[in-house]
Amino acid sequence: MNPSLQLLQPYPFEKLAQLNSVPSSSHLRAINLSLGEPQHATPDFIVNAMNSAVISKLGKYPSTKGSENLRSSIAHWLTRRFKLPTDSIDSNQHILPVNGTREALFAFAQCVINPQRPEPLVLMPNPFYQIYEGAALLAGAQPYFLNCLESTQFQSDFTAVPENVWARCQLLYICSPNNPSGNVLDLETLQNLIEYANRYDFIIASDECYSEIYANQPPVGLLEACVALGNCDYRRCVVFHSLSKRSSVPGLRSGFVAGDAEIMRQFLLYRTYHGCAMPLAVQAASVAAWADEIHVAANRALYQKKFDAIMDILAPVMSVTRPPAGFYLWTKTPIADDQFARELFQQQNVTVLPGRFLSRIAHGVNPGQNRIRIALVAPLEVCVEAAYRIRFFIESL
Repeated sequence: MNPSLQLLQPYPFEKLAQLNSVPSSSHLRAINLSLGEPQHATPDFIVNAMNSAVISKLGKYPSTKGSENLRSSIAHWLTRRFKLPTDSIDSNQHILPVNGTREALFAFAQCVINPQRPEPLVLMPNPFYQIYEGAALLAGAQPYFLNCLESTQFQSDFTAVPENVWARCQLLYICSPNNPSGNVLDLETLQNLIEYANRYDFIIASDECYSEIYANQPPVGLLEACVALGNCDYRRCVVFHSLSKRSSVPGLRSGFVAGDAEIMRQFLLYRTYHGCAMPLAVQAASVAAWADEIHVAANRALYQKKFDAIMDILAPVMSVTRPPAGFYLWTKTPIADDQFARELFQQQNVTVLPGRFLSRIAHGVNPGQNRIRIALVAPLEVCVEAAYRIRFFIESL
């Protein structure tokens, strides 16, 4: 067996299942706000597009590269959404469809890390999506955690990273909008990171899966920052996007990777051997989804209504801050986060995720300690009920 498997920690939801292994003593209905799984209805036109393609497409193997129709649809969306020069995104060179960004974020590290270089590092935010850590370890690199603290508005302090760390960096994962804080990296920060990548010769993998769930301004993207610097070949920069959050289709497992043409060429080679082509019926549904923005705006508005309601309920008892993007609340707890989550589940049958399950102790600090992540994915009335239960629980402490 690969010895690096022994380095992998249990996934956050395995830890949560252990924490809540004793059934709740409450007779209230169960409400789960721990998992970031969108529960809004999938738009009918996406379902219809997939159903129409199923019978005719099951008799054909899909290609790893995906159909030209799908890649063109993605290229048009990228160009429109991030205001990219029309000719700068070539659907044949810059884009690969993937079966959800989770598998792609993992596979990417296996492709780009060179374990023969001395002491390779993969830098990532902390708290973080645990796929980043596992991808680094199984690629033969070491994770280097960049703490996202309240004192730095939940951003990593990239200026504090030592030069010898940048020199060993082969891959930098960033997540903007961030999971769990909802913080967005601004244009200047992204441009500085691109300059670091050029100076120290590493690749930036930008996880932008929450880019379409925002309160006011659309978050800036890494490719957009490239263009602002005059880097229209997107050198050393790759972005990851998904339909799961944008279009409320987590079960579709559809996303894409886009950026530096040479990196994408090598990633296509890797994926050809990996055997992970997107089914043709899923491609047909994805084409329809990327081409429509009306359902995206409606989806976004549903999340903002939930924030409008929940903030007022929780504000008297918790220090809650409305995030600029995403659908999570990342809030302090009056007691230890794991104790808070366990007792809330026991007394109110509401499940939330302890912050320490999303983070690691780094530089003497665990940035997830005494915080919880609340995923506002359930329908409005369910989220409101959960908020009142959380408030009652806190008031009874």
